[in-house]
Amino acid sequence: MITTVLVEHPWLSPTALALLVVCGPLVGRAVADRPGTAWLLTGLGTLPVLVLTMLPTDRRAFQRCEVAWTLPTVGRVELAANVVLFVAPALLASVATRRPVLVLVVASLLSALIETVQALVPAIGRSCSTDDWLCNTIGVTTGVLLGVVALRLARRRGPLAGLR
Repeated sequence: MITTVLVEHPWLSPTALALLVVCGPLVGRAVADRPGTAWLLTGLGTLPVLVLTMLPTDRRAFQRCEVAWTLPTVGRVELAANVVLFVAPALLASVATRRPVLVLVVASLLSALIETVQALVPAIGRSCSTDDWLCNTIGVTTGVLLGVVALRLARRRGPLAGLR
């Protein structure tokens, strides 16, 4: 169903990515001095990841794991969506933890774990693919870089700027 929507509206993923690139650092800056809010938003941003990758489908997957290394393009809507899916959680987790390198490693490992579960539990009807892991990790890297920008913006703003 999601793939059908993305194929019919191929502009969705690039538009979402553009919005995240423009607005993400500003949102990150706004919550940089509110770790509880940053963690809440990280959790909310992670929900689509879990739902779209782990929710069982009505089909049964029989292959173990497709090994391919394809970079996302606008024409490959599912791969582009895999990039976008991880940007917001990685950005917000980078702001919440203030440890972007740790977020990069943990989120990439989380993506690998998701693909492993998809490979080992065919009953959920999900297909494992190294392409998915690659695109998710590109999204994580993008989110972490945006998180670094947000933290720098927050640092430049200063701790008392939010008290106006």
